[in-house]
Amino acid sequence: MAGKRTRGDVKEWAQGFRMLSDLTRLGILATLARGPRNVTALCKALGLRQKTISTHLGILRMGRFVTGTRQGKSVVYEANKAALKGLSRVLKAMSPK
Repeated sequence: MAGKRTRGDVKEWAQGFRMLSDLTRLGILATLARGPRNVTALCKALGLRQKTISTHLGILRMGRFVTGTRQGKSVVYEANKAALKGLSRVLKAMSPK
């Protein structure tokens, strides 16, 4: 994170934070932080419909915050720790010294 930030960097950060600014998406990430889950398990954990979970998983996948691996007939999702660590570094770089 050292060095000059470009407008592109800031734009990318803003997009990432926008993707995470939704309560459902944060709930999904918090659940996946405890371990991989399929959509059915996420629905049960969060008390939401499959369509809602799938929509938000699509957004999180676009932002590379989650990854999915096909296992049989279902897809198991997990948090992308590298992407989340990247956001953590951004927040740390913005904090006062």
